[in-house]
This record gives sequence, C-alpha cells and structure tokens, in this order.
Amino acid sequence: MRLGLGKKPGPAGRDLAVIDIGSNSVRLVQYRLEDGALWPVFNEKTMAGLGKGAASRGTLNPDGVKTALVTLRRFASLLEAKGVTDCHAVATAAVRECSDGPQFVAEAEKLTGLKIEVLSGEEEGRLSALGVVAGIGAGNGVAGDLGGASLEIARLTGREVGPVFSLPLGPLSVLNGGSDDAKRIRSEIDEGLNAAAGALDGSGPDFYAVGGAWRAFANLAMALDRYPLILLHQYALSAQQVVRAADFAMAQSEASLAATPGVSQKRAAMLPYAAQLLKRIVKRGKFKRVIFSANGLREGVAFSRSAALEQRSDPLLAGAEAMARHAASDPEFGPALAGWLEPVFAANAATFDAERDHVLRGAAARLSQLGARMHPDHRAELAATEVLYAPFGGISHPERAFLALAMHHRYAGKRPRPEDCPSRRLLDDAQEDAALLLGHGIRLGAALSGGSAGVLKLFTLTRTGDELVLAMEAGREDLVVERAYSRFETLASLLGLKAVLSTA
Repeated sequence: MRLGLGKKPGPAGRDLAVIDIGSNSVRLVQYRLEDGALWPVFNEKTMAGLGKGAASRGTLNPDGVKTALVTLRRFASLLEAKGVTDCHAVATAAVRECSDGPQFVAEAEKLTGLKIEVLSGEEEGRLSALGVVAGIGAGNGVAGDLGGASLEIARLTGREVGPVFSLPLGPLSVLNGGSDDAKRIRSEIDEGLNAAAGALDGSGPDFYAVGGAWRAFANLAMALDRYPLILLHQYALSAQQVVRAADFAMAQSEASLAATPGVSQKRAAMLPYAAQLLKRIVKRGKFKRVIFSANGLREGVAFSRSAALEQRSDPLLAGAEAMARHAASDPEFGPALAGWLEPVFAANAATFDAERDHVLRGAAARLSQLGARMHPDHRAELAATEVLYAPFGGISHPERAFLALAMHHRYAGKRPRPEDCPSRRLLDDAQEDAALLLGHGIRLGAALSGGSAGVLKLFTLTRTGDELVLAMEAGREDLVVERAYSRFETLASLLGLKAVLSTA
C-alpha cells in the first residue's frame, strides 16, 4: 500500500556576497539564499575610518585608504577561495563626497578585480530601506540608516520605499573632531531633519533604526533594562524608553559606555551623538516606537539583486522553511501540518492578532521537525533555543518567545519551561497558554503521521460544539496508535473539549 510519500527535493542554495565600503568600516558579508531566505554565513569588517576628518579636509583619510585597500584585497582573495562569484561592492558617503574618491575606487578595482559602485545618497537610502523590508517585512513609518558621514531617511509604506533623503548628519560630519558644543550640534541636527520633512511628517508610528552606532545604543538600552533576550534584530523601544536611554548615554563618559556589553571602544566615542540624534528624530517625527534592524544597506543590495527575495510572501515563513528543511524527513510536512491545524486554532481568541497568529502557526509547523536530529533528552531545550536566536526576519521579540515556547511544548509536553525562559517577561499568561496549545497541536500531528504529509492528509482535525473530532476513512484506525491517541486526548483536554474519533 502506498500513501503518497514521495517528496520533492529542496532547491539548492546559492551564495552571494556584498562588500560595503563605508565612512567608518569596510565589511564583507557572504549570504546563502535558500527558499527565499537570506542567511549570513560569513561576516568580517575592518574599522578603516575612510571618512575620519573628511568633513574639514575634503579628502579621504590617508591611513584609512591604506587600511581599506588591504582589507579589500583580503576580501577579494577570500571570495575567490570560497568560489563566490556573485559579488556586489558598494561605496557610500565618504567615497561619494571626497575629491579623491574616484582615485580610491580606481586603485581598489585595479588591486582587487572588484567592480565598485559608488552609490548616490538617494540610492543608499533606498537600498537601506529595502534591507529593512527584507528583514522585517512590511513597514509603517520611516527607516533611518546612520553611517559615519551621513544619515539616510526613507519613508516605508508596506513594502514601498520613498521619498528618500540623504542628510549630512553622520557623526564624522557633525562632530568633526569635537563634541563639546551641545547647542550647535542640536541646532545642526534639527536643521538637517527639517530638510527631510517629506519623509518625516505624517509618517507611520515606527522608526526603523539601522547602523552600527544605533546598534550600540540598542545594546546600551538592553543593559539598562536588563532585557532577557540579547538579540538586536527587531528589538523595540517606546518613545519614552528612547528618551531615557539617550539621556543616560549623553551623560556618560566614553570609558563608561565602552564597558557596556556590545559597545566597542570606537562605537562608544560616537554613542552620545547617536543617542542625541535618535532622540531628536523621535521628537521631530512624533514616533511611538523605535525598532532596531540588523538589516540595512548590505541586505538591501542582496534583496535588490535577487528575484527570489523580492517575490517571497513573508520573511518569517521563508526563514522557517529554509531552517527546517535540512532536519525534516519530509519537507512537505510542515506546510501540510500548518493547514491541518488551522480549522482548530483559527477559532481561538487572537493571541497577537488574527493575521500574525496565522503566520506564527505556519512558522511553528514548519519548524516542527527541527529537533529530529537532536538527542531526545535535550530536544525541547535545544530546539527552543535555536528558534529563539535564529536569524529570522519578520518576527518581534515577543513572537520569538512565543515560537520558542511552542517548540518547548512540542517536545516537552506539559512540562514547564525553564525558570530563565525569556517568555517570563516577554509573554503574558494568555500568550503562554496559546503556545502550550500550539505545541500540543504540533505534537499530535507529528505522532499521528510520523512526520509524513502523505499520512497526515488521511486525517482531518476539527472542532464541533464541545467536541474535538479526529476523522479518518474507515479502515485507517490502526494508524491511531496509543501514543497518538493520548496526545489527541491531551490536546482536547487543554482546549476544554471532548475527544471524539470519527470514521467515514
């Protein structure tokens, strides 16, 4: 007897690389593109400081040029050794604005064989905003990418970008070697932001912060709050929390800031300015939240060069499918399980909201076999931790905690999560209960089908009145073994329903 167990092989991943020649740093990121998901597999940077002193001098920092050329030659050698031929090198404000920028580009291209594109300010802002879209999904507000020399501002409406403004508000441009004149700096910031009124005025509630200096600010805010999940991407602060952390940063010494986990010595020097700028932006744009994005220009470059990324429907679902594919015995099982559970879970009260709940259930189902290759005694802990810190896009921190807790219950059943689980602060009681239910729903589907989409489709799961009904064709009863039936009864009990088997 055949049950339709054939499975389609997953698409092979491919690698692409982006080199970002910025005013502060020169960075290489190698990505693997799988199933519409973009995974960073190699990341290296050098703080070359090309733009140091450029605002007053008008030329690139000579020491920075030497460092950048050595770094670019290394990057080119690494990519050649790795066999990565799909490479995109871009240069931003310092190279764009300095008189010797063209000379630097020509020398770098001759030395490395790379083709370097010098981005306009508007194109830099557009690509940075696209990077936010790639990592978060549809946005509602403004994306801001703070580099060493410039700040790029772009309106985000869903997945649409524009208008875009490039402002000379990077710390290297405004501070120019000195940071003592607070009144001048505040006036210069406000004047610059006024020039971006077309993006800032009447925008949505969220400001998406991109760039190393703002990442350092996020790490400082996490430390101040003793935040339980040390993960930057989609870390969110209210406007009031931004003001509190900014005022703290502006009152600290450079040494004190450098002692904060996640804040390097070089970032510490620019952190008070970055904090003041973010505080002024929140006030000017009347934003309710600041959401930090680990994605920016480099991911925007990759996003714009890949039709597979532009066409995907949701970054979280794409990431979950790509992450679980290598662990799944049947790659079709996760999507099939998501559809199989919907008639039961769609009727529940919303956990986040109806649309987000649907996406989260889809992601959890796709991740249902993530622990298959792990030791049985540690599957719950390891699978939950992997989900909690995975480089997914399109998921808030409370949603991460929800998915991780669902994975815990998928393997651990009713056993409580560890005392230090981030869900203790990031989820409320109703959300924890919903994760318990989802984990048990996945637990049932896996036990019933053996992780096979072909077997799962022989059953339907519905709720009717006060009954949870598991239906199958007559003659298939032998597939409902004791373990599967026990999990069915447990799920029904958690839902407050009576477990009923039905044959037709």
